[in-house]
Amino acid sequence: MKKMIKKIALLLAICVASLSVLSACGTGGTTSGETSSGQEAADGSVSAETENWEPAAPEIAGLTLTEQMQTDYTEQFAVYKYEDGYAVFDIREEGQFLLVPDGQDIPADLPAGMTVLQQPKHIYLAATALMSLFTSMNGMDVVSMTSLEEDEWTFDAAQEAMESGAVKYAGKYREPDYEMLVSEGCDLAIESTMIYHVPEVQEQIENLGIPVLIDRSSYESNPLGRAEWIRLYGVLSGHEEEADAFFAEQEKLIEGLEDFENTELTVAFFYISADGKAVVRASTDYVPMMIEMAGGRYAFADVINDSGRSSIPMSMETFYNIAENADIIIYNSSIDNSVKTLQDLENKDPVIASLKAVQEGNCWSSGNSIYQRPDIAGSMIMDFHNLLTGNIDQLQYLSKLE
Repeated sequence: MKKMIKKIALLLAICVASLSVLSACGTGGTTSGETSSGQEAADGSVSAETENWEPAAPEIAGLTLTEQMQTDYTEQFAVYKYEDGYAVFDIREEGQFLLVPDGQDIPADLPAGMTVLQQPKHIYLAATALMSLFTSMNGMDVVSMTSLEEDEWTFDAAQEAMESGAVKYAGKYREPDYEMLVSEGCDLAIESTMIYHVPEVQEQIENLGIPVLIDRSSYESNPLGRAEWIRLYGVLSGHEEEADAFFAEQEKLIEGLEDFENTELTVAFFYISADGKAVVRASTDYVPMMIEMAGGRYAFADVINDSGRSSIPMSMETFYNIAENADIIIYNSSIDNSVKTLQDLENKDPVIASLKAVQEGNCWSSGNSIYQRPDIAGSMIMDFHNLLTGNIDQLQYLSKLE
């Protein structure tokens, strides 16, 4: 499976390189800077960067390096372990974070720019997609606050944690309740890259003596790369064994797909924005990779965006020209959950009814949790696979539009 994933990633990279010229000529992409209102905020994803990143274990006076965590999919973090329970998280573009376990001293003369994290017990989790990772490894004992209210969650574990009072709403990432962070003893704020838009918020949190760790899992182009962040947070929270075990289960789910011959069925994954544009995922995004890993072909494989964003809006005319003969349609209900039936979909735009997949009844909804649930990467790939192979009675997260 690991070999297959690397092969797919290489093919996608070659595809992007060869299509960059075509993109500028209007072959289905959009002009640089054309974005969908609210899309980045909704799923927090952007295309993975292309520059090389070569992390290295830092030398810290008084600490002895014991091992580097062996990872298979992530391109955004590295973890180094030292004697006596110390660890360093090296996060791409964000720098290095030293985890100091309970009962241990902060080493003197740390490398410049290194942030100290004393074993956190009261985390403000503003990177909401991570909630599913913490629940999956039984790590909710260190999460005290979050930036979504109870009714905004799409899965039971998060809602139940808030209903019980174990996790409290502490304001949106862009306007947190600073008084609550202090009164609840917040010792770490984990933010998504959306915090880049309000740097003054990060500065204010840090001025309160609360370290900020910015999660970059949304930059992973590989779906299992997103899920692999559970291993970093396993070390951070003291639930490393549970995290590793859970991630291994997700890997195991798709082991049987390594030698599966692609069905060559094309899949159009999209939603219609409020301004009437079809919004698809760039070919380098993790959703198209899920479809390829599952045994399908992404209908918008030739669509890239030189702005670097993974969400690409296009006119309905352009969308139709590409998706007209797609075998399967999957409506992205994580962003727009107004489509409950096939009629709802057709009401979005008259051109929808003319699509082959609509006429043949091969229209599905992704459900509303694909972006809040990086923990189900393997399960979602298997859902795509079961859909492509006709095993629709085994679907967990995809539902048919009738």
